[in-house]
Amino acid sequence: MEVKTGGKKTKRYFYTYEQYDKEGKGADTMMEDILADPELSEVTELIIGEWGDTWEKSCQKMLDGIVDHAERFSRVESLFIGDMGYEECEVSWIMQGDYTRLWTAMPQLRELTIKGSTDLILGQIRHENLESLTIICGGLPVSVIEEIQEAKLPNLKKLLLYIGVEAYGFDGDEDTVRQLLEKSDFPKLEYLGITDSEMQDELVPVVLDSKYMKQIHTLDLSNGTLTDKGGEILLAKLPDFPNIRKLDIHYNYLTNQMAQQIERLSIETDVSECCEPEEYDGELFMSAMLTE
Repeated sequence: MEVKTGGKKTKRYFYTYEQYDKEGKGADTMMEDILADPELSEVTELIIGEWGDTWEKSCQKMLDGIVDHAERFSRVESLFIGDMGYEECEVSWIMQGDYTRLWTAMPQLRELTIKGSTDLILGQIRHENLESLTIICGGLPVSVIEEIQEAKLPNLKKLLLYIGVEAYGFDGDEDTVRQLLEKSDFPKLEYLGITDSEMQDELVPVVLDSKYMKQIHTLDLSNGTLTDKGGEILLAKLPDFPNIRKLDIHYNYLTNQMAQQIERLSIETDVSECCEPEEYDGELFMSAMLTE
């Protein structure tokens, strides 16, 4: 895939099943093929999708290739590693890597998106120019959350984290998120997303009590098991923050009445995709949007 707009150039590199199965393409060849692209020096947004043996081999050779050939990627301001749907590879199967050396190698980077959390290491995060950090996964390990907690990102404007569920990697609780929001220091944060959790109701007060509520303009609590319990807290506390311009809680378990009340708040809201709990053996079950 190649897109050109206003002097910026996006390229997405990926393998089809036939390339992997019949041509022997995979994690060991992806960076070689990227470096062979004569247009690489023009790329400002680099996206790496399915690398063929994604569930067996990590993206480490790709990360190492970017670092070792940093001058070839000097125009890249936006990087997405792991851009693939479940038809290609379930998110919990994506083998991630160690990003420790990337922070120094790409000082020009402004946006980083990572999909998958298996074997994910961010290392010591120190970056002057990064404005957006997004991690999409079915379960975010405490070790990664703590790395973000200690990060030095003075220009970070957007932080979007899929918390996920215990069965697929999340090994913390609401106190884990509370410590992240208390101890981290992102003075320019404008967009805060704590999403895709099976304890979304418990996280609502944690987020609303955080220091970032006084500075952000977008609050994203989407893709989780938000019910009327969390909705009541949002209705009661959000009016205290006139700086909030948008609330995203799409994919939720709100009743229609609660969704309508939230929509009447004097801010832009997304309360779409109201789900119904599933009943099994007399019990009700709710699930986060992205898990396996």
